[in-house]
Amino acid sequence: MLSADCLIFNPMRYILLLAFTLSTSFLKAQQWKLVWSDEFNYKGLPDSTKWGYDVGGNGWGNHEKEFYTNRTLKNARVEKGNLVIEAIKEKYNNLDYTSARLTTKGKFDWLYGKIEVKAKLPKGLGTWPAIWMLNSRSPLKWPDDGEIDIMEHVGYDEGNIHASIHCKKYYHVIGTQKTAITKVDDCTTVFHIYSMEWNADSICISVDNKKYFSFINEHKGKEYWPFDEPFHLLLNIAVGGDWGGQKGIDDSIFPQQMLIDYVRIYQKK
Repeated sequence: MLSADCLIFNPMRYILLLAFTLSTSFLKAQQWKLVWSDEFNYKGLPDSTKWGYDVGGNGWGNHEKEFYTNRTLKNARVEKGNLVIEAIKEKYNNLDYTSARLTTKGKFDWLYGKIEVKAKLPKGLGTWPAIWMLNSRSPLKWPDDGEIDIMEHVGYDEGNIHASIHCKKYYHVIGTQKTAITKVDDCTTVFHIYSMEWNADSICISVDNKKYFSFINEHKGKEYWPFDEPFHLLLNIAVGGDWGGQKGIDDSIFPQQMLIDYVRIYQKK
């Protein structure tokens, strides 16, 4: 049964509750400090102090059909406040497409934190955009050294956003991958925020602040958790490949772009 006090509006109680809610929200926001960002408020090639390129046409074992170019405006540029990564149908080094794979490796590598990438994705059969991270160890041993996929999307399955981690014990080749899917129907027409929070105990991935994937450190060693070393960020559009090309490639859709409004990386104060 409700007491009489609950039926009477108490302004002091309301003020105290509001103050508590605001202070809790403020303290939560204050946990993070922005340590690196690119707002893309310039024009031309991506900022060379922040971004490098993975260059080549071997698909890194994924049998992709694009050649990733180096400092080529038509494949990677900043314009109208966005980073544009563009996949193009054209012959290059005996391949049928060009694209770009940008990386922060050697320019900004970090251990633990929160990343936010606001992006609009390409669409169509054969596209495979990704926002992801790799261990910065060199030489890299994959999957042992770890991979974090913050966002992957394949054009033949439009609207399904994938998050995954890979390590020696958990990866797709042996069927033990840790992954999750969330539906974002307008991901190719509207910008969304793809984010990840990473600490010594867990990795959590969200879209528009709605968490849909968690991976917990089981404290069984590096084979289960190689995520206690510095990692770096990668942004790219692959064409075809073992996953993106499972249902073929529609050449009529090209060129296709991934637009990035900003990249922001935070760490605990």
